[in-house]
Amino acid sequence: MSMPSAASPLSIVIDRDRPVPIAEQITINLREAIVEGRLEPGARLPSWLDMATQLGVARGTVRTAYERLIDESLVISSGAAGTRVAEKPITLPAAVHVDIPRPMQGIERGFYLKPLPFQMGVPAQDAFPAKLWSRMRTKAVRDDAMAPVGPPDPRGHPDLRAQIASYLAIARGIRCLPDQIILTSGYKNGLSLAILTLQAQGRTAWMEDPGFPMARRALELAGMSIAYVPVDAEGIQVARGVEIAPDAAIAVVTAGQQAPTGVALSPKRRRELLAWAVREDGWIIEDDYLSELQLSGRAAPAFAGTDPNGRVIHVGSFGKTLSPALGLGFVVAPLSLAERFGEVAAFLNPAPNSTTQLALAAFLAEGHYLRHLRHMKALYRERRDALNACLGMNFGVDAFAGLAVRVPLPDGSDDSAMAERALALGIAPAPLSRWRGGDGPATPGFLLGVTNLRPGYLEKACASLKQLLAEAN
Repeated sequence: MSMPSAASPLSIVIDRDRPVPIAEQITINLREAIVEGRLEPGARLPSWLDMATQLGVARGTVRTAYERLIDESLVISSGAAGTRVAEKPITLPAAVHVDIPRPMQGIERGFYLKPLPFQMGVPAQDAFPAKLWSRMRTKAVRDDAMAPVGPPDPRGHPDLRAQIASYLAIARGIRCLPDQIILTSGYKNGLSLAILTLQAQGRTAWMEDPGFPMARRALELAGMSIAYVPVDAEGIQVARGVEIAPDAAIAVVTAGQQAPTGVALSPKRRRELLAWAVREDGWIIEDDYLSELQLSGRAAPAFAGTDPNGRVIHVGSFGKTLSPALGLGFVVAPLSLAERFGEVAAFLNPAPNSTTQLALAAFLAEGHYLRHLRHMKALYRERRDALNACLGMNFGVDAFAGLAVRVPLPDGSDDSAMAERALALGIAPAPLSRWRGGDGPATPGFLLGVTNLRPGYLEKACASLKQLLAEAN
C-alpha cells in the first residue's frame, strides 16, 4: 500500500490505494473542514492549479471536487475572484435514529425473507420452473429491446392481456375482451385500483368475517367503513349484509374458495349477492386468489363468469400460482367500467415492466401455465395429506382451507403471541384471530400453509409445532 502524500495546508490527505476516487477524497476532506469550522465562511480556496500542484493530481480532478461542493452550496465560485467558502455553510444535523415501522407490520412476516414452513401466501419455491422461466425471460429481453419505442398502454401489454383473456375463458369461465383486462402489480394493487375507479373512498364496504387481513387493510386505508358480514357453509351471509349495510358501495368476496374457511359461495348466495348489487347499484369485487388451485374436486367457476348484469369486478394474481416476485396480477373490468379503469390506470401505471409481461405472455401461449397448475395441484394435495398424517389425531385438524390446514387452539390461547414465538423455532403458522374483523370473540387457531413443506422439512416442522404447543400449555 502506498503512503499518503504529504498533507497540504488544508490537511487534505489522499491515498491512491483506496477504492474511493481521488476527486471524492478531496471533496470529503474539504466538506469536513467546512462543516467542522476549520475553514471559516468567506475563506478563499486555492485555485485548481495550486491545489493540483500541492496534491500532485490533475487540475480536472480538483475541478470535479470543487463543483461537487458548489452543488452542495458549501462553496461559491466567483470567477476571477476565486472560490470561497459560503457565508452560511450548511451544517449537518446530528444523527437521530428514527424507527419507522415497515409496511403491513402485523400482517406480513417481513420482506425478502426466505419462506418458512407453514407460511401462508407463498407458492412452493422448489417447484417454480426456474430454467424454463429464465429462457423465456431472456428471449423477452431481446424482443423488448428491439421493439418500437412509444408510450406503453397503461392497461398492460396487449399480447399478455389477450393471453389472459383466453386463459380465463378456458379455466375460469369468464368471457371477456382483452381490453377489459388491466394488468396490475398484484392483488393489493388491483383492489386499490377498483376502489379508486368506483370512487368508493369514504363509503361502506361489505367484508367477509373471517376474511383476508390484507383486504381489510386496503379498505381501511381508503377511508371506508367496513361492515363485517359473517360466513357460513355457503359463504358470505347476504341477508345479514343487507340487514347491516344495505346501501354499501362494494362487497369484497372470495367466491371460489373463501379465505380462510375454504368454502365456495353457493349458487343461491351468488344469486342473492347479484340481486343486491343490481338493486342497490353496488359492486362486487371478486378476489380469485387461488384461481384453479382447488385441491378437492373441480374448482368452482369464477363469479364474474356467471354475472349477466356486469356487476362483478374480477381481481386475479399470479403471485400465489407462480411467484410473488413477478409482481403481476390483473383486473377484469365489466364492460360499463372498462374505459374508466383504463383511464385511472393511466395515472397509476400499475403494470410491471414489459419484459416480465412478454415472458408471461409466452408462458401462457405455449401452455406452460396450465401444465404448471396441474402439477402444483397434485403436489399441494400430496403435501397437504402428508401434513395431515404427520400431525395425527392429537392436533384435531378441523378443516382444509384452500392451501392450508386449519388447527384449533384451546379457548383463551393467544394465537398471535404464539405465532411470534414460532418464528424462533423456524416455522410461521398464521394466527386465525387476525382474520376476524367483527366485534365477537375470535376463535384462536392456526392456519398451516402446505405449499413449502418440502420432503425432509415436514417432520422437523411438525416437531417444532408440537414444541410450541407444549410450551403454551
